Amino acid sequence: MVEAPLVQRRQFLFALLVTIGMAATVGIALGFEHFGGYIPCALCLLQRDPYYYGIPLGVAAVLTSALKLPSWTTRTLLLIIGILMLIGAGLGVYHAGAEWHFWEGPSTCATTAQGVSSDVGDLLGDLDAKHAPSCTDAALRVFGLSFAGWNVVASLVLAAIALSGARRGLTS
Repeated sequence: MVEAPLVQRRQFLFALLVTIGMAATVGIALGFEHFGGYIPCALCLLQRDPYYYGIPLGVAAVLTSALKLPSWTTRTLLLIIGILMLIGAGLGVYHAGAEWHFWEGPSTCATTAQGVSSDVGDLLGDLDAKHAPSCTDAALRVFGLSFAGWNVVASLVLAAIALSGARRGLTS
C-alpha cells in the first residue's frame, strides 16, 4: 500500500500536468484563431467545450491535492476530466471523419464570419466576400491531421493522464 502523502503528490502532478495540457491546447487553438487568422467552424468551437469545463476542474483538482483534502476528491475531479477529454476525442473523431468525408457532417455548420466591416458602405461587400468556414473542409493539415485530428490526439493523451491520476489515487 502506498503512503497517503505519496499518493497526494502523484495526484498533484497528474492534476497539474493535465490542467497545463488543457490550457495549452486551448491556448494554441485560440492562437491559430486570433493570430493565425483561422476562423473556427461550429464543430471547432464545440470541441473546445470539454476544455472550458475541464480547466476549472483541473484547477480544483490541483487545489484539492495541494490542500491535502481527501484523495477521493482529487480522484473524482480527475475522473470527470478524463471523461470530458474522452468526449472531446469523440467530437474530434466526428469532425475529422466529416472532413475526410467518411460520413456526413452537420447539415448546418455556420459561425459568424469575423472581420466583417462596421462601415455601412462596405458592409454589403463584406457580407458577400466573407464566408463562415465549413465543418467538412479542413482549414489546415499538419502531418496529415487537421485541427480536429490533432484535437483527438491531444484529448486522448490528456484523458490518459487524467484517468491514470484517478487510478493511482485508488491505492489510498
